[in-house]
Order: sequence, then C-alpha cells, then structure tokens
Amino acid sequence: MRGVDWRERVKSNVDVFHDVQHLKNDHIGLARYIYSHDIHVLLEWDGYARQGERAQGLFALRPAPVQILHQEFLGTSGASYVDYIVTDRVTSPERLENLYTEKFIYMPWHFFSKGHAMQKEVKLPTYDYSPATKPYKLGTGSPQENRCLSNDDAGPKHVSFVYCNFNKFLKNNPETLQSWLKILRSVRDSIICLLENPTEGVPYLRSFVNEFAEGKGDADDLNARIHFLPWQANPFDHQMRAQDFCNVMVDSHPYNGHTTAQDNLYGGVPIVTRTDGDDMSSRVSTSANIVLGMSDLNAVKGASQYEEIAIKLGTNSKYYKTKRKKLIETCLQKDPMHPYWDVPRYVKSFESGLKQAWENYLSGKPKTHITITESKETKKGTYESDIARLEAARQDAKARRKEKAAAKDEL
Repeated sequence: MRGVDWRERVKSNVDVFHDVQHLKNDHIGLARYIYSHDIHVLLEWDGYARQGERAQGLFALRPAPVQILHQEFLGTSGASYVDYIVTDRVTSPERLENLYTEKFIYMPWHFFSKGHAMQKEVKLPTYDYSPATKPYKLGTGSPQENRCLSNDDAGPKHVSFVYCNFNKFLKNNPETLQSWLKILRSVRDSIICLLENPTEGVPYLRSFVNEFAEGKGDADDLNARIHFLPWQANPFDHQMRAQDFCNVMVDSHPYNGHTTAQDNLYGGVPIVTRTDGDDMSSRVSTSANIVLGMSDLNAVKGASQYEEIAIKLGTNSKYYKTKRKKLIETCLQKDPMHPYWDVPRYVKSFESGLKQAWENYLSGKPKTHITITESKETKKGTYESDIARLEAARQDAKARRKEKAAAKDEL
C-alpha cells in the first residue's frame, strides 16, 4: 500500500520470507517455485483485482494442494481450482452457496481482517472533537467545521450534518447516487464528502446530478453540497481523516466499502448500508453492523429504507449521538477487546480454519464447508496483558532473527 512499506513490515516479523518479486509476471515460474518449496496451503488475496498487477494463472496450475481465496477480491473466483473462500455466515449465507464454486471457511465473527486496534499509527476515535484549525490540520475540528475542506461560501453557510463515502466512484451505481441526492434534499443544510477518486470522474458525477435534478431545478443547490477530498496516500492519515470529515458513512451498493469502511468505523463513524444484495461484496457492512450491535443501520428493504435510516441519523441528534457513542465504545473496549477489533482472537480462528482445510485434504474426503468454533480459551478474548505478552514475544523473535542473520553474514 502506498505511503507505508508493508513489505518491510511483514519481512521483519516473520521467520521465513520468500522474495519472489522477480517472478511477479511469470506465473509458471512462480508456480514451480511454490511447488518446489512444498507449500501446503496457498492463499490468494487479489483475485481478479489490482488491474492485473499480479501474476495471473498461478492458481490454475495448482502449485499447492489447498488453495484459498481471502479478502481483497470479495466474490467467487468461479474456478474449480480454488478450494475455499474465507467468509462468515451473514456475508455468505449457506442458502447462497450455489453462487460460489468454493466451499466456505466460516469465521465465527466478521470475516474481514482489520488491524486498527493493534497498530500504534492508527488514531483511536474520541467522543469529543479537537478544536478546529485554519488551515486544517489532521485530527482537528468536527465534520461540520471542516466542511470537507470546501470554502465557507461553498454550500450551506452553517453545515448541519456531513455524510461521506470514501470509496472509488466505480463502486456506486446510479440508484445509490440517487439515494444520496434524496438524502441531501431531506436533511437541510447537509453536505456529502466524497473521495476524488478518480479526479476524471468528478465532471461526470456533476452531470449526473444535473440530469437528476432537471425536474425540480435544484441542481445548483445539490452540486454545491457535494464536496471532494483529494486522495491521501498514507493509509494512517487517510483513516484519521474519517472522524474529521464524516458524521455518517452512506455505504456503496452493490459493492460495499471494505477497508475504507473499517477505517470509518474505527473513526467512530456509523455506516448505513443496504442488506438486500446476495453477492458477497454487498453484504460485508451488513455483517459488520450485526457484530458491532448496529443492525438497525442495515436497510433490509433496500434503497428506500437506506434513505430513511440516513435521514433519521441526520435529523435526530439524540439517535445519531447514541449510535456514534456505541460504536466508539467498541473501539475503546479493553479487557477483553471487542470481538470485532480483536486481532489475536481473529488470528487464532483463522489459523484453525487453515488447519482444518489441510486436515480435510489429508483425509481424502470431499470438501465441505468449514465452520470455525472458538475454543473456551479463545472465547475469553484478548486482554491488555495478552497484548503485552505477544509484543514481548514478537520483539524476542525479531532479535533472534537479527542475531541469526548477523551470524550468517560472518560466515
């Protein structure tokens, strides 16, 4: 990810790191490499994403006996050579198994991994906003004060409420954009803050607004209430902006916000999402809201209910503050951590799922869905003392690897 050297971060925290950059566009060579190293379980994050930057055709060569799709591409591969997909029972209910070629590995809570609570660079949400600054500084001001970085003469003089969506434009269909415009019309002096991604799409969005408003003649007013933030390359700075610029995220449909949605949630920004889709990518936020105890923000009945919930949040201050407070409490919860943000707990379940997939392969039995059941110990959750112990062990292991590498260099 741009702005952070994730590669180096991973490399410095594992016992074995295989550098295969030279095989990036050579799927045959990469498959031979994986096979020669006797890899048991191979995970694919990108699927058909990343604009073809990864070697395509790798999984079709079956370099590993167990091949699993996880997270980045949220949908079926449609391929017989991908054995499992990591998900949960809300995101991929068993009644929809005919939409997948893979078997499910059901995580016990939300399937989407998120490291916000374990990364020191990520800012915790706060109940109160820091005083606003002019010019704007990261971590200051409320969404109403910051106005999506727009000029004071752009849009309402006094902003009442700020909706946001920081996904790429391509995730939204015309019906979703129409819903946003209806919400703006219903919540006086509200604005919506969008990510300028891509910049070339902004004129087309403005044109869509003009066509939508042709009958009522309020295109100028609506366009004046739609503002754009520039792309922020550093993911930690991008996450911190959520609390500064957003009261409520109106989710994308039919392709939800995924990583972006987690950033918003950990910024104390509730998400209104539609729950009437069947495909995996449209149900991620629905599952998240259920685990977080925010299921009343799931629009089961589709677009009209989606609009109603968003309007209620923007016009009922007491209701909005209650939802925001409840969400922030999940982020701040300790001893134990809230299951949604508990990374060590997630890791234990994820490891269990991989082991079960491997054991099933060794048994020679037909593949079936795997439901991960937490052990009694795992159900206790993670405490501050556990985190301190894990960090000490990580640092010890890191030191040993460094010593081992130094000794090797001396030979």
